[in-house]
Order: sequence, then C-alpha cells, then structure tokens
Amino acid sequence: MLRVLAVDDEVPALEELAYLLRHDPRIEHVSTAPGGITALQDMVQMIGTGERLDGVFLDIRMPGLGGLDLARLIGAFPNPPRLVFVTAHEDCAIQAFDLEAVDYLLKPVRADRLAEAVRRLECMTPATGEPVPEDVIPVELGGRTRFVSQQTVRFAEAQGDYVRLHTVDGNYLVRMSLAALERRWADSGFIRVHRSTLVSVRHVSELRFDGGRVTLQVGSETLPVSRRHTRQVREQLVRDRQLQDRSLSSGVLG
Repeated sequence: MLRVLAVDDEVPALEELAYLLRHDPRIEHVSTAPGGITALQDMVQMIGTGERLDGVFLDIRMPGLGGLDLARLIGAFPNPPRLVFVTAHEDCAIQAFDLEAVDYLLKPVRADRLAEAVRRLECMTPATGEPVPEDVIPVELGGRTRFVSQQTVRFAEAQGDYVRLHTVDGNYLVRMSLAALERRWADSGFIRVHRSTLVSVRHVSELRFDGGRVTLQVGSETLPVSRRHTRQVREQLVRDRQLQDRSLSSGVLG
C-alpha cells in the first residue's frame, strides 16, 4: 500500500486529484499541499517524524516554488520519494523525465491514466519486508536543511524541548523530545543511559565501574550511567554483537 502526497496550487485540481487517488485500492494514505513551499515543509516534517512517503504527484507551474524546482530539491533527499508530474503543460516532459519522473500526466486527469501512473509507482516502490532505508533527522542550519544520518550519531542529549545530537562531525539541535527519539531508534542500537541521555551502542568503546560510579566512553566523551539504567545498559552492551570486536576486558565489564 502506497503513501503519497498531492501538490497543486489550484484547489479544485488538488481536490480532484486527491479524490481519485483515495479511491485507488493501492493507495493507503493521501496528504495534500497547496503549493511547492508547503509541500517541501511537509516532507521535511515527515522525515523528521519517520513517516513513510512513497510518491509525490505534483503540478509544474506553481507560484513561489514550481514543480521542477521542488523535484530537484526532493532529489537531494536521502531515499527520495518517486515523482509523478500532473500538469496542463506539455512542454516540460523532457525535463521531468530527466529528473527520473515515474510518469507525466496532462490535465484534466483521466482516472484510467492516473491508475496507470499508480501502477508504475507501485512497481518502483520497495515491497514490505525489504531493508528499511537508513534513518535520518532533518536539521535546520541558517535557512538550509541538513540531513543527519542516524549512524553518525554518538549520543543524544535532552535540552528542554530540544535534543542535541552529538555526531562524529559536530552537534546539532533539533526540536524533538528525547522520549520520541528513543521510541524511534529503539530497534537501532540506541539505549537510554540516563534520564537526559540516549547513546548509540556502536559508538561505545568502554564501560567502566569505579566504586559506585558507572560511566561509558563514547568517542572523546565520558558519560554517566544512572543507577536506574545500569543493569539494562550492562546487559545490552554484553550481548550486543556490535561490541564483540571491541576491546572490553572482563575486568572492565565487571
């Protein structure tokens, strides 16, 4: 089942397109956006919350941010959704297919022609059960959006309504709760070691017991482990396959 976004600045055209898509049994969910800028903002938010997006049906001539420019921005996303252009203009087809569009539909859209575009989209979308694309977090930096890979994050630290991601090449502040990030990355080797700290197991090089104090060495940082989390952290580090090749002696592990 597909999850798609329909984008058009003309309300009647957008409503008609969304109506047809929602009546296709291969479509699970249809979101709408009344223009390119709103669509881009919505997609960045979807990435941030981990929401899947398989395809974007978009108009070409739109004020502010046109369909072709939006498509170029989408192409820079990690694991970008597939594109289907829906337009009244015949003269942009070559540009559209240069951007690896799945299909190019002319308005007014016929139901049978849209169904064919959905079929093509479905054929080019990974089936359920295939490897999940690498997770990323969008970070706003001076008006630009950078996508921070989960694999580069060493640990995350709660700071009020924000989380600071400490990565191999810097740190970034994102508006998200640590609890939400913990749920999202629970199956990806991240463990809570303190009420304010979430750590990537792959980046832990040492677990230390010093009297009643327990700490982790993560990169150049020494992070405290709370008493509440000590047992869970120790057990997970010992059994995690990612630590089997690390130089943790039996004395260090206690």
